[in-house]
Amino acid sequence: MRLFARGIAALALAACALGGAGEVPGQGAKVRLGVLKLTSSAVLFLGAEKGYFREFGVEPELVFFDAAQPIAVAIASGDLDVGATGLTAGLYNIVAGGVKIWIVADKGREWPDHNLTALLVRRDLYDAGARTLRDLKGRTIGVTQIGSTFHYNVGRLLEREGMAPGDVEIVPLQSLGAVADALQAKRLDAAATAEPFVSRLESSGAGVTIIRTGDSLPWQIAAMLYSDTFARDRRRAVAFMRGYVKSSRHYFDAVLRKKSGPEFDEVVAITATYTGARPELIRRGFPYQDRDGRLMPGDIGRQTAWWYARGLVKAPIAATGIVDESFLREALEGLK
Repeated sequence: MRLFARGIAALALAACALGGAGEVPGQGAKVRLGVLKLTSSAVLFLGAEKGYFREFGVEPELVFFDAAQPIAVAIASGDLDVGATGLTAGLYNIVAGGVKIWIVADKGREWPDHNLTALLVRRDLYDAGARTLRDLKGRTIGVTQIGSTFHYNVGRLLEREGMAPGDVEIVPLQSLGAVADALQAKRLDAAATAEPFVSRLESSGAGVTIIRTGDSLPWQIAAMLYSDTFARDRRRAVAFMRGYVKSSRHYFDAVLRKKSGPEFDEVVAITATYTGARPELIRRGFPYQDRDGRLMPGDIGRQTAWWYARGLVKAPIAATGIVDESFLREALEGLK
């Protein structure tokens, strides 16, 4: 994946070299954007398809990843300009180590009635009486990686139940696909995963949801990230954000406000095309995000403090050292 991302970067650089200092008329400045094939990436898919970024002079090149942490690594290494992904201990550790990565806008929240992720139990265990997190004591729960958003979900949910981290066995399987396959094959007792995998596992009968995270634990699970190099290219960084806000507003109005109709169906179709999931599954799991892309106040600081207290982030991180909403504020000033 890193080699592929570097290849994308080389093509972008070559295009710039051929075109000189300016852009070819009608085309936008290329922005290497790391994303996951999840329902929560609908805003990015929508913006790319509708030309909202191009309208402001930038063109995202989507580079797909299987988990959140590699996106943060690719931003730190310069393979990506922008990342759209979950907030992980690995990201915070990169920043704690001195690398500048900026959290610039909302990309998805766990929110009541708009659940992005969930904890599912194997159907046979559910039928045998495993209906709560306490019923999973001593059992395995699959996540993508240690330090992932799913690890954070499980850890926080255990705390709410008065349970200790060691009361369950966290099994990292590196990708959402691998987690789903392991639950399907009964190699796991439970899985913490995201849409559209939640709906896929439910519809196949492999798993039953026992906790929908947004209803139990609202938090800023995902964000838009800028590399420091891209952030210092102020014109492009603000232009990208204007396209993002326009797409976010379209998504909010069509999906979260109307919840049906031709515009909603269009977002479903676009998201299904990019994720490979069936439209009927996509409809069941659109997450909440702020219409203007604003972050949940104070939540990044709460996350970094939680990871640091558990020894998975190596140094304290001030929110001012990782959050920069100035690009969003400037973008909003230029939009109606």
